[in-house]
Amino acid sequence: MRIASALQAGCLSLALAGACVLAPAQAAQAPQRAAHPPGAVVASAHELSTQAGLDILRQGGNAFDAAIAVSATLSVVEPISSGIGGGGFFLLHEAKSGRDVFVDARETAPAAATPAAYLDKNGELDRDRATNGPWSAGIPGLPAALVHLAERYGKLPLRTSLQPAIRIARDGFSVYARLEKGYGSRREVMERYPGTRAVFLADGTPPKAGETLKQPDLARTLELLADKGYDGFYRGEVAKKLLAAVKQEGGQWRAEELSGYQVREREPLRLKYRGWDITTAPPPSSGGVAMAEILQILQGWDLSKLDEAHRVHIVAEAMRRAYRDRTIYLGDPDFVKVPLARLTSADYAAGLRATIHPEKATPSALLSGQPAPLEDDETTHFSIIDAEGNRVSATQTVNLLYGSGMVAPGTGVLLNNEMDDFALRPGTPNAFGVMGFAANAPEPGKRMLSSMTPSFLESKDKVIAVGAPGGSRIITQVLLAVLAYDAGLAPQQVAALPRYHHQWMPDAISAEAGALSAQTVAALQAMGHTVNAGESTWGNLQTVMWDKAANTLSGGTDPRNPVGQAAVLPQP
Repeated sequence: MRIASALQAGCLSLALAGACVLAPAQAAQAPQRAAHPPGAVVASAHELSTQAGLDILRQGGNAFDAAIAVSATLSVVEPISSGIGGGGFFLLHEAKSGRDVFVDARETAPAAATPAAYLDKNGELDRDRATNGPWSAGIPGLPAALVHLAERYGKLPLRTSLQPAIRIARDGFSVYARLEKGYGSRREVMERYPGTRAVFLADGTPPKAGETLKQPDLARTLELLADKGYDGFYRGEVAKKLLAAVKQEGGQWRAEELSGYQVREREPLRLKYRGWDITTAPPPSSGGVAMAEILQILQGWDLSKLDEAHRVHIVAEAMRRAYRDRTIYLGDPDFVKVPLARLTSADYAAGLRATIHPEKATPSALLSGQPAPLEDDETTHFSIIDAEGNRVSATQTVNLLYGSGMVAPGTGVLLNNEMDDFALRPGTPNAFGVMGFAANAPEPGKRMLSSMTPSFLESKDKVIAVGAPGGSRIITQVLLAVLAYDAGLAPQQVAALPRYHHQWMPDAISAEAGALSAQTVAALQAMGHTVNAGESTWGNLQTVMWDKAANTLSGGTDPRNPVGQAAVLPQP
């Protein structure tokens, strides 16, 4: 949809709460909707990964082959955000069958990782052990996901789809500013480990923007994965090196925990909001449940008739209630009973809606938490639609900047620090301020709760894939994207929108600088809200859209990340 610049400027702030409605360019006869997209579109957080996906599509691959290429290339060029030492979620749509499936490649807890293992001598959470080194790492899931996608859904051999990542790992890529800055913030931890020093201090100095970073060990690991599939990572040479590295640094992994890792295929969560059918992430993601709860609460208001302060107030109150429920109820559905039917029901949302005062903030302390709750911004997301109509929305992570900071020598594999996403000490916030209780306590083989929210939106005329990094703020980023698409904005406008967030605890509205006007901040404070209105930007949203009425493809990549790229490959 084309939007005049003045109208666009007016809608940017209104779309934060879904309040801007754009009229069609003409009221002429509705065009016939296309049956297939006119090509393919890829949006990812790095131009090399976007180009890798397009390259695989040119070779005859489908969206799922392209997803392997994009995912693996991000693992090479964004070690700050994700990697094959981590995990992720892949939401897939098969055009031929019409089937949606959620591929859960979340990391799992080693048997040794009991809650007691993370307490210091005073019984307090040992933050260093929870976030750094081998004890912070779960069993990786991403390599298994790449194999699974190739075997179940792709058209090309795994070796073909992994080739761009192998080449870039071997030949190197140009270090960018975020990579350099992130290393600086984690340098003390990363330089504890000889395997990490061998990669990031290969020339004797830390990575600097503009330098070429080569990862020959990682290239070799990817080649073994390409040649031997699952066994190339979870058994044999790589597995032995991973186990030895963890043991050398004092951790405890078992060979059978590596060789026994399996992805899980789960039924996606489905919901409706106004004219949209939304397909999103089920547990062990908390994202889809929280988003369903928030959107159903918001159904009770016509947001377009509220001023900005009252729109933000209502949305923040809905966020507050959903995040409270995230804390209490959500965990790995293979281990705990998650009350999905209740949490996603319209009746439950109506009850929560009735507790929202239209003029006053509800103190979070008044919402019961007995027992009653941010992967880091450096998670990454990509979105793909191909010419057959297949689509992928995928979010992957190693958790904190550079994960655990530990590279297993001889593998190039940077291990995650996802164990901190468990409730290692019930009621104690993790590194990003999110609490948890028994539902998210670690057990052998259990998957830690996540906020990753890869999603599809579909209306009469549009098909959209969207997702973002940002820890607990992932959910609200995707929520605001839904509201913005409902307001009629285009993908790049959606990716660029200013953001705000509430997560129950701490009891405050967080907002990027400039996201809320001074008058709105003052009005919210008068209602009783604490507003942190000048926070740094967060997230890295990536989204693509097929407009079936116009039969056009478009994408949006977050301008907060200057190396991202959204690109269309026209049908030849």
